[in-house]
Amino acid sequence: MTTHVSIALTPEQQQLGDAVGQFAARHAPIDATRAGLDDLAAGRLPAWWDAWVDNGFHAVHLPEEVGGQGGDLEDMAAVLEAAGSALLPGPLLTTAIAGAAVAAHQGAAAETLLKEIAAGTTAVMVAGEHSAIRGSRDGDGWRLTGSSGLTLGLCSAQRLVVLFVDEADSRLWAVLNAAEGQVEPRRGTDLTTDLGVLHLDSHAVPATAVLTGMDTELVTCLTVAFTAAAAAGITQWCVDTVTGHLRTREQFGKPIGTFQALQHKAAMLLVNSALATAAAWDAVRALNGSTDPDQHRLTACSAAVMAVMPVPGLVLEALTMLGAIGFTWEHDLHLYWRRATSLAASIGPVSRWTRNLGELSATATRDATVDLGDCDADFRTEVGELLDRALALSDKGFGRQGDYPEFAIGARRELLADSGLIAPHWPAPWGRDATVRQQLIVDEEFGKRAGLVRPSVGIAEWILPSLIAAGTPELQQRFVPATLRGDLSWCQLFSEPAAGSDLAALSTRAVRVDGGWRINGHKIWTSLAHRADYGALLARTDPDAPKHRGIGYFILDMRSPGVEFRQITQSSGRAEFNEVFLTDVFVPDEMLLGEPASGWQLAISTMAQERVAISGYVNIDRMGALRELVAVTGDPDPVLHAIGEIDAYTNALKALGVRETLRLLDGQPPGPASSIAKVATNVMLRRASALTLGLTGPLALEQDSRPAVVGPYLDLPAELIGGGTTEIQLNIIAQLILGLPRK
Repeated sequence: MTTHVSIALTPEQQQLGDAVGQFAARHAPIDATRAGLDDLAAGRLPAWWDAWVDNGFHAVHLPEEVGGQGGDLEDMAAVLEAAGSALLPGPLLTTAIAGAAVAAHQGAAAETLLKEIAAGTTAVMVAGEHSAIRGSRDGDGWRLTGSSGLTLGLCSAQRLVVLFVDEADSRLWAVLNAAEGQVEPRRGTDLTTDLGVLHLDSHAVPATAVLTGMDTELVTCLTVAFTAAAAAGITQWCVDTVTGHLRTREQFGKPIGTFQALQHKAAMLLVNSALATAAAWDAVRALNGSTDPDQHRLTACSAAVMAVMPVPGLVLEALTMLGAIGFTWEHDLHLYWRRATSLAASIGPVSRWTRNLGELSATATRDATVDLGDCDADFRTEVGELLDRALALSDKGFGRQGDYPEFAIGARRELLADSGLIAPHWPAPWGRDATVRQQLIVDEEFGKRAGLVRPSVGIAEWILPSLIAAGTPELQQRFVPATLRGDLSWCQLFSEPAAGSDLAALSTRAVRVDGGWRINGHKIWTSLAHRADYGALLARTDPDAPKHRGIGYFILDMRSPGVEFRQITQSSGRAEFNEVFLTDVFVPDEMLLGEPASGWQLAISTMAQERVAISGYVNIDRMGALRELVAVTGDPDPVLHAIGEIDAYTNALKALGVRETLRLLDGQPPGPASSIAKVATNVMLRRASALTLGLTGPLALEQDSRPAVVGPYLDLPAELIGGGTTEIQLNIIAQLILGLPRK
């Protein structure tokens, strides 16, 4: 399992990122960058710029016909990410943005500039909210007057692509030679990149230097996307640096990485780095594969909020974990901190992006579909025909699992169960042995039929795979078809009062008797035990075995003598959880899955069962109350900001799911996305609730208010704790993904 979530998704992009890292190690070590800070501030190019150009890194995304490498925007983002991690100085980012912006348009002036950039000419887009350059007609050309705002890379740029406003307030772009304007250097926050202001006084621009048809909104989206890619590289450097420090630095005679507080902080740094990277990648991906301006704007806003604006704070968090050494001039961290701060400042205040996203989300949502092409066309046709047949049927009511549409039973559900489409990733005959691609095809075909609710097996989705893997054919035939049809319901008897999330500490005992096992113990937080026909039960079969061994995995008939349950009423008033008491409960031998001591491995398999799903991490709208509030409040502005903040987080989580899906489709092994997403989802839920309560005011006085505020809030603990607390997930990330030492 890889540690990082990287923009470089394909093996080719990963090799490209590695090549940039190797180039930096050879030509631009940070010691050399430090020695040249004065030259960089003055706009002089690094000594290695020609070698950078010779390798083609600067023009990866430019067309071959102008001298580029013929790659796409995602390839260039992988270069910028690696350059950000290596702190490569100079005008890399600004020239890459200029090349991408100009390459999106046509015309002689654009082609000329692209050929110059491909040959190694540096360039910068001169725009921004503080730019005040006006243009007036001068024959066929223009006269430009005014000053730009603070612009990164201006002093080192040899070509300037300048935004100006004409007499009719139309926005136009012109290409200037840098030597023709007056550039005023400024002392930049980022010591590795120059900063300046452009002044023009009736500067003559011929008509041939004007770029016609330039989309200013697209330029903004490109700028944010590439800036986010560079920022993502900074977060990844922080993760590596902090992890290395925690592994080796000792206090009180042991590595400080064993201290849980630091483990959790490092794990959260990885989570936030992963979200930043996913948001940056998604912004570039939208520009690469969609012509819909709303998709460009949605992802750019999300990248600004998740991948650019938070990064100074993430670097500061890394500094606190390094201790005083991170606060010294000699440590490289301050150079990254300065760059992160500069990048965030370059795209403006975060409030602009949250409000824009809040407004956009009222009419548009991020398209998270994956283009599956024409592969498996016969499979798609077969699935479509089966689903059309199912649409013509109807169900008769609800089964044992509850009165929700996904638990309806009848002819429609039976057809879908018999066809293997309820759980297509299960092996035949219960599923379809579906590949990742085929699972996505099934998802898509269900999605095309609005009137067809996809059936669910509820908690059994995590239990039956273990039964299929370790149960006898008789057990499989007895339980799997009936569960798929909705005739049986299940519960999971894992947690105990004294064990909590530490399942291996369970104390429920199973003692072998004639023909089976006698079980005594106490389980808690068992969802829907009062409705369940059967349960997956963990019990200790060998009290002398090590903690994670000597555990059996049993199938328990919930109507067996000695099984008692007591419903637990939650703070919301609902009673979906239970305590379950087991007193001399007999379980026959055939209901033990696998060997008597192999239950822990089966339990891990049970908990790891996950469908391949793109938006499965965030599939419920957490902003229903806020969306309704926008329409009725006298001041919608703070509500729109809140919606934008939550939407940005949600979009980053969805992007994380899309990326993992694409990796699996490419045949790559699973990455850390699942563990990261579980923590990130909890953070998002807490933040969404806090923002909702803070803005809805008196609505929270009434439990059954419309829009609903308190009801979802009181149900929040079940979501935050179910499946393992955030703290347990952070332990997993710190120790199993980051490799920090255990106590």
